[in-house]
Amino acid sequence: FRSPFKKRFAIVHVKDLNRFPKDTVVEPDLLFQSGLIRKRGEAVKLLSDGELQHPLTIRVHQASKAALQKVEAVSGRVEVIDS
Repeated sequence: FRSPFKKRFAIVHVKDLNRFPKDTVVEPDLLFQSGLIRKRGEAVKLLSDGELQHPLTIRVHQASKAALQKVEAVSGRVEVIDS
């Protein structure tokens, strides 16, 4: 049985965001254009694998607590957006 109400997320890891320049606003459309997620309009979840090298503003639908801590440790910011 598969629940039709289960929310599916595209997963992005903190280490994958180092490709963007310092102080970039990283949104789902930018993640799609860069190839980090496969479908435009997909809900995005940020996970904490790896380290972030510079501050970014990241707009995602969900983020793990560890990912939030890693982004804030380099003076970055995570904004949770509605899906």
